[in-house]
Formats: sequence, structure tokens, C-alpha cells
Amino acid sequence: MATPSLFRFLEAKPLYYKEIDHIRVHQAYARLKEKIRHPETVHIVGTNGKGSTGRMIADLAYRGGVGSDTKSRFSVGHFSSPHIVKFNERFWLDGKDADDEILEEAHRKLFTVLGRESSDALSYFEYSTLLALLVFEKCDLIVFEAGLGGEYDATNVCDKVLSVITPIGIDHQTFLGERIEEIAATKIRSIQRKMLLAPQPYPEVVKVAGKIAKEKEAEFYLAGECPVPDVENPGICLSLPRKSLKQLNEAAQSNGWPGYLRENAEVAVQALDLLGIPYRIEELKGLKLFGRFYPLSDNVRIDVGHNPLAAKAIAGALDAPVVLVYNSLDDKDYESVLRILKPRIKRVALLPIASQRAATMEAIHRALEHVGIPYSDFDGKIDREEHYLVFGSFYVVEAFIKMTMANQIDLV
Repeated sequence: MATPSLFRFLEAKPLYYKEIDHIRVHQAYARLKEKIRHPETVHIVGTNGKGSTGRMIADLAYRGGVGSDTKSRFSVGHFSSPHIVKFNERFWLDGKDADDEILEEAHRKLFTVLGRESSDALSYFEYSTLLALLVFEKCDLIVFEAGLGGEYDATNVCDKVLSVITPIGIDHQTFLGERIEEIAATKIRSIQRKMLLAPQPYPEVVKVAGKIAKEKEAEFYLAGECPVPDVENPGICLSLPRKSLKQLNEAAQSNGWPGYLRENAEVAVQALDLLGIPYRIEELKGLKLFGRFYPLSDNVRIDVGHNPLAAKAIAGALDAPVVLVYNSLDDKDYESVLRILKPRIKRVALLPIASQRAATMEAIHRALEHVGIPYSDFDGKIDREEHYLVFGSFYVVEAFIKMTMANQIDLV
């Protein structure tokens, strides 16, 4: 059976499904499970902060851990999604994105094990998830980032030694439910033996987490946060030594990280403590979190956030008004996002994005007019006297980067 090239194979798969089949990926994994080695896995679940928290865990573990033979470098894989520019970004292996050859070899093995019918039936994300298990087969640790949800997410097919629950907010209501309790339950029911809960904007999430941990008889830890008083299962509050907190603050300041990224770093460090993996906090200095409040130039920052929870974090991180280069998918609460960001925005420059899920420009215009923010189309020019924030989705950041590269826009 001839195996099509990975990228040609994936191009034939749709990126978006109105309905999700929760069974087929488990059936495919059952065929794969006995044919591969499966390293210990950390599962990252939540609404915001999954990518940055997962990368911090992976990077610190890779630089500080010791291999299974006690002599070699600790090997770590980090699976995240979606990518910004190139598919390879989803597969971070020992400090860099996996190259095309590694991905193609893993694809050939996976396609052979599953067969054409099963491979064709899997969604883009489901196939990519199983592909990661082959890419990272020889690692000491895998950090797996959930797509949307948790309990029914493709990344939930495998066993995990620790589930890290990042901040949970209102998003993906069509699939996850309208109420924060419903959304939290769908995500947190993915836990198994041990859970670390990051600080949460909604106290209801702590209650849901405690209840599910009790039902599953799982160890329940809270990162830097004491539970609300009426939680039935309050969990164990974790705290870092003063020296570690000082080192975290120094690393965050060195990288120009806002408060929420510093909080994510604290969660990452506490996750490694629970895993018993050694690390050096100072290794965080210089860690590039591309797409996460990332300084593309002196006056342009890019962030892949796309929901009200992300907007609140960004609004708190901005120290001066910006020109917002923006667009949104149609299932996002973009009017709330714009309302939250309004005090920090001079004007909005709208950038078209290539997605069948993109909101119509008419709808974005109406939202901007309701909120009362001046707007125009992005003309591709960057004013040296202005500061810019590119925000709204992975698609917006991707479109901006491709436009600057194609038009050789001068980023100062």
C-alpha cells in the first residue's frame, strides 16, 4: 500500500467539523497502542495558557532532567496546536521543531499500522495527535496539549501521570456548554491520577475540580491558590520557596513577560516538582514563546489569544495604547473582546484571514460600532511612532506574518 506524503495527506482533511466523532480516535489508538512505546505524559487542559505553560514545562524538563540511563540528555516532546506558520511547530522535540524527515517517517509508520481506511477517517487533529505519539516515542516525557475540551479530546486517548488545568473561561460553547460549570467539567473529567489546577478566574472551576478529583480518587493540587471556603474537596495548596519566586520574577522581567506569563511559569515549575523532574528556573531566561505576547519588533507584539479571558490578560499587560490589528472567527465573542480591550486601543486595523470560520467583515464592523472604536482596513504599513498589537486568533497572527514577509514590511 503506497503511503501518500504527510502534507499532501493532511491537505485533503478538513480543519473544522460541525460534529465530532468521539469514538474513532480511541479505536485507532487501540490498534496503535501495543505497537509503540509510550513515555510518561503530562496532559495540559484549559481555555488559556496551555501553549505557554506546556512549553515552559517541556523546556525546563529538557534542560534540567536526566535521561533514563542517567547519562544522556532528558528527551522531551511537546505537542501543541494549532500552528502559526508551519505544521512542524506542533511537534517540539528536544528544543526545536521536528523536521520534515522525522514527521514523514512517523507518518509512514502510523499509516501502515492504521491502514488507509482508518487513516482517512481520522480528522486533521486526531491524525496529528496520533502522529505525535510516534514522533515522541523515544522521549522520556511527553507534554500533550488538548485541542478543545478535555474529556472527549483526541489527546485524552492515552494515560497520563499528571493533568495540568490552566485557566478556564467561556469558549467553544457549541461543543462544551454555555455555563462555566459545564465547560470546566468537560475539560477536567479528562484527569486520571493527579491534577494540578492553575489559578482560576472563576471560583466555580475550583469547586468542579474538587468534586471530580474526589469522584476519580485523584490527587488534587492547587498552584499558588487557596481554595474557596465552601469547596467540598479543597485539595492541597502549593507554594514555592522565596528563592524560587525571586528567580521566577527575574526570568519574567528579563523576558519582558506580563503577569499572566509569569503565573504560567509558576504553574510549570510546580508541575515539575510534582513529577520529581529537576530543573533550573534561570533556564527560563531567553525562552521564546512565539505568539504569546511576543515582541516581533520594538513596536509590534503578536498574541494568538482570541477570547474574553485572553483579552483581559492582554489588557492588563499593555502599558500604553496600541493600534489593534484584528480579526476573529465567527464563533468567538468578539464584541466582548473589543469591549475589554477598548481602553487600551487607539484604533483597529482589520486584517482579512483565510478561514471558512472567519466572521464577516460586516459583523466585525457592527461590533466595532457598538463598542465605539474607530477602525479601517490594515494597509500593511507600520508607523514608527505607533505601537501595535496583532491579536484575535492564530489565523490573524499567521496572516500578519505572511503579509510582512511577502511585502517586506519594515518592522522597527
